[in-house]
Amino acid sequence: MMKIGVSGASGQLGSAVVQALAETVAAENLVAISRTPKTDRTYAGRLGDYDQSETLVAAYQGLDRLLLIPGADLRPGIRSRQMLAAVDAAAQAEVGHVFLLSATGTQREGESAVGAAYWHSEQALIKSAIPAWTILRMSYFSETLVEEVRMSLTAGGLAMLEDSRVSFVSRGDVAKAAAAALTSEGHEGAIYQLTGSEALRGEAVCRLVAQQIQRPFALNVMPAEVLRAGLLKTGLPDVVADAVVSMKARQARGAYDIVSGDIVRLTGGTPCSLAEILASTAGGLGQS
Repeated sequence: MMKIGVSGASGQLGSAVVQALAETVAAENLVAISRTPKTDRTYAGRLGDYDQSETLVAAYQGLDRLLLIPGADLRPGIRSRQMLAAVDAAAQAEVGHVFLLSATGTQREGESAVGAAYWHSEQALIKSAIPAWTILRMSYFSETLVEEVRMSLTAGGLAMLEDSRVSFVSRGDVAKAAAAALTSEGHEGAIYQLTGSEALRGEAVCRLVAQQIQRPFALNVMPAEVLRAGLLKTGLPDVVADAVVSMKARQARGAYDIVSGDIVRLTGGTPCSLAEILASTAGGLGQS
């Protein structure tokens, strides 16, 4: 049997992928890799720190397939360096097939942009000596939008740089698609777009939110510098404010305006809609 590893297993997405894999993969063939490996699971937990390449080489030893999930450090240049180290470690460990979690709309960008790490890691993987690779490009998480809405309730609206179209996708659907790809054949050299079933403009999103919270919720289009200033005023650190503005800029240039049937093809199931995710969290959004 294949031995499958998930690098970045302690994060929300990584945990969801491991959980999905545990439903079909024998415990002895599943390895959860993170800086804080769990030892109270039926499957193995290995130490693998993106900032300590020697731990990555050891963690990736003996794996037939490996999923690389970028870390959460948003400081410019950090994730690019980490993911290049992970790809290099996978090559040194002679992993047979590496799956990379990336993002839709990935293109060459400066390191100040959130998407820079996706470009560099994709290019490094494609050019590496690793025998087989697959890239899983995810759209914007519905759950991230929910968090934005929660933080925007007092302002009564959602801040955007443009009335952008976004194919929101749930974290659970991305996890299921990744697990399905890791456990099936025929994905060598493939680039999948893991998106929702439709792309929604900001106005449509705000209407959905208003229906759930049962009060008005507007789209607030503003320049990047105004958005950044407002975020800083709420007490967010510079690096987080810059990351939010960069993500909104990705939306504005159409990076998430992609609709694909790849989740259906990989999992056989229809992805959850944004409306369903909003409805499932309506109580937490302050629904009256």
